[in-house]
Amino acid sequence: MFTGLIETIGRVVSAERHAAALRLAVDLGRAADGIRPGDSIALSGVCQTVVSLDRTVAAFDAVAETLARTTMGRWQAGTPIHIERSLRPADRLGGHFVTGHVDAVGRVVENRRRRDGWWLGLSAPDDLFSQIAPKGSIAVDGVSLTVVEVAPPAFRIAIIPTTLRATTLGDLAAGDAVNLETDLLAKYVRRALAAAAGTDDRRLLETLKQSGFLD
Repeated sequence: MFTGLIETIGRVVSAERHAAALRLAVDLGRAADGIRPGDSIALSGVCQTVVSLDRTVAAFDAVAETLARTTMGRWQAGTPIHIERSLRPADRLGGHFVTGHVDAVGRVVENRRRRDGWWLGLSAPDDLFSQIAPKGSIAVDGVSLTVVEVAPPAFRIAIIPTTLRATTLGDLAAGDAVNLETDLLAKYVRRALAAAAGTDDRRLLETLKQSGFLD
């Protein structure tokens, strides 16, 4: 479990394909402190297990399912990566509960400074919008953020200067792919509502739109 508060920005040292899998070496920087093989690390929002560690460089094996659902298959040597170590029971929860299990890949549609602040607009698959609500939480490349507007097929987030300085979100350009993980609570609420209504996600999304929940 993670919080979505990024500890540091690491970099991919190497990315080597082995059949359908990918062996990654990532320089964790100061986040390597206290890490051992077997520990979990969130790499731009993707929970991965440390296979081995050489000083600050950790090796990870990403399987085909992970590569299909995330942006990891696009990473190469030099790619900057958001790093967060797993949450300890005594830690403060400053963001929200992030599992590191990416739901889908989104695309940047807007990323710019406006008169009222910095806005990031993202597109997402239709079936994800029943889990995205204004003032709700979402993890974008592992960063805990608050949704401001929802207007399928896109949603918008206002980013504070501190987050821009601590992450690579300000460097994203239109069309760039990002890892999206919706709020854990929203997943259970969606499933409960769909089960109670005896309907599927698409019909549930239409019901939420008609009710004004996604305005």
